[in-house]
Amino acid sequence: MHVKITDYGVSKKLGKYYVIYQITNIDKETTNKIKELVKEKITDKSGVLYLTAYFDKEFFPFKSKEAKLVPSDFVAREEIEMTAYLTSILED
Repeated sequence: MHVKITDYGVSKKLGKYYVIYQITNIDKETTNKIKELVKEKITDKSGVLYLTAYFDKEFFPFKSKEAKLVPSDFVAREEIEMTAYLTSILED
């Protein structure tokens, strides 16, 4: 499984912060499990999943000054955390 952040920011329409994760290199069974077990919005585009997570401002992972200075570090950390989260729910 490979997780990559494709976009993040604030949705003016919803008034919430968001992160979009692209999930690739998974088989059909894993795809179905993720769709069933994950509560966030998931879009399937030809076997590539896009998970959109919404956050209140205080929980948004890119809100700090440090995240704005070195966003690549925070993107990498978030990708690792989402991979760990998905792995854990798939193992249960």
